[in-house]
Amino acid sequence: MPPPSTPADDLAFVVRTVARTAVDNERAFSDLDAVAGDGDFGFSLARGFEIVLADWDDLAAEPPAELLKKVALVISKRVGGTSGPLWGTAFLRAAGAVKDRPELNAADAVAMLRAAAEGIKARGKSDLGDKTLLDALIPMTDALEQRLTGGEPEADGAELAALAATTARAAADATAPMQARRGRQSYTGERSIGSPDPGAVAVAVMAERVAAEWDARD
Repeated sequence: MPPPSTPADDLAFVVRTVARTAVDNERAFSDLDAVAGDGDFGFSLARGFEIVLADWDDLAAEPPAELLKKVALVISKRVGGTSGPLWGTAFLRAAGAVKDRPELNAADAVAMLRAAAEGIKARGKSDLGDKTLLDALIPMTDALEQRLTGGEPEADGAELAALAATTARAAADATAPMQARRGRQSYTGERSIGSPDPGAVAVAVMAERVAAEWDARD
């Protein structure tokens, strides 16, 4: 029987799953972006994350903060448009939240997500309600924090992953009636109303895959 996974293993699994999801959904994310944007979101994201996957063996051997920093560097350099700076900043801020910590826990996961969201806010000059990936990322983070601090029995990783997925999906779907106020889609005005934000959907799809594959990891 293989040894149980550690929180650092869990982080590596999540990062690798996010990368695989970005690459596998290149067309779907781009098609969604084309409704009210320039249609390059999925392409841009996939180009960065495919490099993460190609270098995965080396990246996975790094401590948590170093793993996240190196992913941030790849994304910042290789992902085009507005996505590169935003997603790169998210990974870099997440790294800062666990600096010098070889061991992680569930509270660290919330801290990393919160730091990522704050970084995106600052870099993109955006916030909840502007119809961006923050509209899925922040509610997902809030739900996880509430579960961990609400006095309920301790949750395992699978339960937290499932909560993240359901919350992110509901939040992403809720962006459809919004009008975009930041990013390329904001240039289209009312045409952005009626379809969900591609970044928020990407967060939801990534969270759903993490939850679906949590117990089936190698």
